[in-house]
Amino acid sequence: MPKQVDHRGRREAIARALWRVVEQRGVTQLTMRVVAQEAGMSLGQLQHYFASRTAMLSFAMDFASEQTSVRVHQGLEKLGDRPHPRDVLRLTLAEMLPLHADARATSRMSAAYVLEALHDEAVHEQARRGLVQGRALVEQLVRQAIADGHIDSGLDPATETNLLLALTGFTSLIELDVIEPQDALAAIDVHLDRLFRSTSDGLIGKLGTARREPAVHRIEAQQEREPELRRAPPTR
Repeated sequence: MPKQVDHRGRREAIARALWRVVEQRGVTQLTMRVVAQEAGMSLGQLQHYFASRTAMLSFAMDFASEQTSVRVHQGLEKLGDRPHPRDVLRLTLAEMLPLHADARATSRMSAAYVLEALHDEAVHEQARRGLVQGRALVEQLVRQAIADGHIDSGLDPATETNLLLALTGFTSLIELDVIEPQDALAAIDVHLDRLFRSTSDGLIGKLGTARREPAVHRIEAQQEREPELRRAPPTR
């Protein structure tokens, strides 16, 4: 009986080999021959799965995006059934930064992809489309948080989305040891606290940069303070 080959698995293994080349040697060493060597196969075998360097790079970038989505989904499961939108945004932003090995590999892969996109029209369009979709997901979270009363309705969701995504610019500062990862997370926390502070969602403004309480504890604390909040004059 002929041996079945897991073609998807082979393609993913090649993508991971490409990540390692980018992470360990840099984008200048990103050739099909070098990736084939890193993947432990011949150039001919690699070309069976990818006819060109661009096709290989595009698949590796799509796979990197998939893995980021998987990590975000796993993180959301840990937050419970109805996570607070602030926690969802924090998790999403944190996964875009090189804070652990997998995120660092995908972050460097993304940087290589952007450089490629600047000089390849087809890659440019694919990269742009991916970024537009990612931005749309963040804006959807912001709009929903505004609709649910967690963020001041007077704020512009598009502008707030752009400000949130600007925080991913910490990537270069972390990679080049200008700041520590915890400094980037502290800045993200401060920004999110300011964004969510102006509503009457309770307690958020007093948390500062401290570690967020689990959702259930936050709800219990809110319930305990409801009589006090009813006596207090409304704030804006």
